[in-house]
Amino acid sequence: MSVTLDDIHAARERIKGHARVTPLLSSPFLDEIAGKRVLVKPECLQITGSFKYRGARSALSALDTETRAKGVIAFSSGNHAQGVAQAARDFGVPAVIIMPSDAPALKLANTRALGAEVVTYDRAGEDRDAIGASLAQERRLTLIKPFDDPRVIAGQGTVGLEIAEQATALGVTEAAVLIPCGGGGLTSGTALALSDAAPKMRVHPVEPEGFDDVARSLASGHHEVNTRLSGSLCDAIITPSPGKLTLPLMLAHCGPGLTVTETQVLDAMAQAFLRLKLVTEPGGAVALAAALHHADQTEAETVIAVVSGGNVDPDIFTQALATLSPAE
Repeated sequence: MSVTLDDIHAARERIKGHARVTPLLSSPFLDEIAGKRVLVKPECLQITGSFKYRGARSALSALDTETRAKGVIAFSSGNHAQGVAQAARDFGVPAVIIMPSDAPALKLANTRALGAEVVTYDRAGEDRDAIGASLAQERRLTLIKPFDDPRVIAGQGTVGLEIAEQATALGVTEAAVLIPCGGGGLTSGTALALSDAAPKMRVHPVEPEGFDDVARSLASGHHEVNTRLSGSLCDAIITPSPGKLTLPLMLAHCGPGLTVTETQVLDAMAQAFLRLKLVTEPGGAVALAAALHHADQTEAETVIAVVSGGNVDPDIFTQALATLSPAE
């Protein structure tokens, strides 16, 4: 399976009127920090607080009525869970979300509040795939993958279509587009969309330091694997390796990957709040962190940073705000 430009345009029509068209924001204070013009695409303002709703809505809306009515199933510890739960609620169909028992209490509660049935498992002693396969077969549910699904990638690619139109309206046709990257659904879909809609814009995936499987995969040309899957504030975008569908798209359409430190991420979260009044989560803020601290690693005079999510625990957000100096 693959994803085409036509798939992205079709997904846009299917999610139109449901997913929000998020704006492009700017601040002269951010430009001064970066040393370049910075535009911010705040998907933290999207339905359920992250870009994931785009892909979930796209995937469910592409199913035939009979298949969709039986319900869907997904694996997630957070944003994908809420996106699928909301999309299923929109269509009035059942949703089962397999979540680790140690997932943040807020994300478990939010997923249930959206009407999904949450089935928890022990990360250390249980096999989520086996649990999911059993439930899917028993109830005839359709699996909605978090990133390695053409319908999901197409939905995420609508971010690229919006960036092209909004930036062009501002007179920007050349830019480095920085995107928080886990499995690569948002990055690959956006890069594919921009390859046609704004070919002078180059996408760069951004990852936390020590979890840069995508950057290394782009450099080597094949799938690289993270040696560990925990121990980062940016847990929402930590995956073992890029997707089978997403990596070829990123190899074809992306520039080199960038990495940021946790200190830089916390600073970006604080600056987003202070200058743009945005609430961001660590994984969602890595691209803005790269724009503020590593803009010199890109050639374009304008940097567009996607903030992919804002579902942050209060204690972590407080930690970010504590980094601000009294003068700020």
